[in-house]
Amino acid sequence: MGGMKKIARDTAIMTGAALLMRCVGLIYQAWLARRIGAPGLGLWQLVVSVNVFAATLAISGIRFTTTRLVSEEQGRAGGGSAGGAVARCLIYASIFGSVACLLLFFGAEPIGFLWVGDARSVKSLRLLSISLPMISLSSVLNGYFIASGKAWKSAVTQVAEQLVNVGAVFFFLRRIDPADLAQCCAAIARGSLAADAAGACLAFALALSDLCRPAGRPVRALRLTGRLLRIALPLALSAYARVGLNTLEHLLVPKKLREGGMRADAALGGYGIITGMVFPVIGFPSCLLTALAERSVPELTAAQVRGDMPFIRRAVKRLLRVGLLYSLAVTALLFLFSPLLGAWIFHSAEVGRYLRILSPLVPVMYMDIVTDGCLKGLGQMLRSMVYNVSESLIGVGFVMTLLPRWGLAGFVILLFLCELWNFSLSFSRLMKVTGLGPEFLQQGIKKARTALSGGTLR
Repeated sequence: MGGMKKIARDTAIMTGAALLMRCVGLIYQAWLARRIGAPGLGLWQLVVSVNVFAATLAISGIRFTTTRLVSEEQGRAGGGSAGGAVARCLIYASIFGSVACLLLFFGAEPIGFLWVGDARSVKSLRLLSISLPMISLSSVLNGYFIASGKAWKSAVTQVAEQLVNVGAVFFFLRRIDPADLAQCCAAIARGSLAADAAGACLAFALALSDLCRPAGRPVRALRLTGRLLRIALPLALSAYARVGLNTLEHLLVPKKLREGGMRADAALGGYGIITGMVFPVIGFPSCLLTALAERSVPELTAAQVRGDMPFIRRAVKRLLRVGLLYSLAVTALLFLFSPLLGAWIFHSAEVGRYLRILSPLVPVMYMDIVTDGCLKGLGQMLRSMVYNVSESLIGVGFVMTLLPRWGLAGFVILLFLCELWNFSLSFSRLMKVTGLGPEFLQQGIKKARTALSGGTLR
């Protein structure tokens, strides 16, 4: 099967799974918003922000490293040692996952009081810490599934994890008073822990048949381990900086809104509406491009190892054109139907209003997903991380200056400015690496216009 056909096949599998997950996730998010309210959702989003940073420490770049390393081994003439690469990645993940677990578990109290600024978050943080080793190990196996062309295994794992999460949260929340936000968040954390455990067990079960096969030709441990560390550690350090700044930005939002005169519950509620209601709707259709970008990484990596630049240019052109057309169509639909979506999903006119305001951000966000995937596939992950860190730095600065003066309007402005900054840097780098000139962008816009007006994209 040709490279582009493999990408199309696996993208279809991953997109189908992602669509199912996001449908379930959106229904779950709407139910959760009604069950615990916007302030409760805002508090949970702050807990999630801290947990994302802890998960970043647990993963420490290992998912992409596994995909890259296994793809390199499989792309070598005569085959390589994919099994040896996975084994080393699992050891790396175990170490970092355990360290992250201990740091979050014993640091939950100072983090909850000093960083989050809300004692009700402490119990949830401790519960979430237990799942960190499972998340890091699952990342290795899912990275292996993507690299080895078995995207369906990753899809099955993620769908099962999502279903367990929703069912467990529903079970744990059923008898808790919605006004008790500490217990509500703890119940959601228990559901997340159950889902991570189920996902890790299923991933290992699906990987067992592959990992028990005899390894390929031997590769010296030092060489393979050294390559792993050269990819993973720079990625990890960059991710710490980027996600740490992003977490700081999100933790500062309610505080700076309060400094601008908003009440504590109103600040949590406004933050919860944008991050916990509006963005899940905006991100819902992006599953196609996310799957496409992730599945393209091993194909672009293998082409780079072969020195097949014509294939790389063709693949990047097609990915960007599909991304542009798709993002413009989604933007139009969100803009036109935002009041209906806000009322139907969340029973909130305010959600519909913010959906319409933020809909022009969709092309930038979606194209950045595709661009970032292409850069990672071409070994430009450090550049991509530098751009993400710079975006987070700008975001923190804007939170400090815009929110006390302009409130939620300032939050919306910083979202636009940060996304535009990141995408412009990433896209410029991709054009330079692939040698595609400005004429390509002009042709892409022309074809997108033709397709949107009734033509066909070729």
